[in-house]
Amino acid sequence: MTVLDLEAEALRILAARAGRATLAPITDRTELSIADAYVIQALLTKARAARGERVIGWKLGYTSLVMRQQMGIDSPNFGPLTDAMLLEDGGLTPQTMTQPRVEPEIALRFARDVPTGADRTAVLDCVGSAHACLEIVDSVWADYRFKLADNTADGSSAAGVVLGPALSLHAIDRIEVSLWVDGEPAGVGVGSDASGHPADGVAWLVAQLAARNDRLRAGDVVITGGLTRAAPLMSGSVISARFACDPPVKVSVRRG
Repeated sequence: MTVLDLEAEALRILAARAGRATLAPITDRTELSIADAYVIQALLTKARAARGERVIGWKLGYTSLVMRQQMGIDSPNFGPLTDAMLLEDGGLTPQTMTQPRVEPEIALRFARDVPTGADRTAVLDCVGSAHACLEIVDSVWADYRFKLADNTADGSSAAGVVLGPALSLHAIDRIEVSLWVDGEPAGVGVGSDASGHPADGVAWLVAQLAARNDRLRAGDVVITGGLTRAAPLMSGSVISARFACDPPVKVSVRRG
């Protein structure tokens, strides 16, 4: 695709978001490489920055088998998180969301810059805190029908993040989590479902950012991937995640 083509696709996504509309995926009309998808993503991030949003970190997508199976995706991707995506624990999702879904995750907040080439140990050495987390995804693609490149262009569907209580960093791969929708169980998982270890997914992200002359910095937050299938968040519903640690913690989000 030409630069003009990529800019046109970014403008289509921006217009759809502004109008609370959904679109048919780009790959229905033309081929879209992963490299071009990340260019579109960067253009959308630039547009967010122009309206005052600030990038605060990154999300990892499709780091667990259960999410890859749910969406028919065979490899991970990533997208930016901005300050406008932060939601309060127990709070309401914005009315601008069109088809929100929620998944439980483990978030890592970094106290130090992460060096290029970092492995699991080096990543963990830079972490300031780990947190129970809910991600709210809201795809611009109608009915969540897309290929990996479409999803990547749309920022891996990142729309909202609820950072909950702190978790013990040394046990994040063993923490069990359950997802609940209006008090009913909706899925179970464990921290190691994300890339084998949440920090391993971050190590992959570090390499991806380095290839783009970027890096993880002190203060950044990375959410490390859904640990259960994503559940639709319907009007009037509450979705919560319960982390079986000591003491147990809970994080939730509502839709009015």
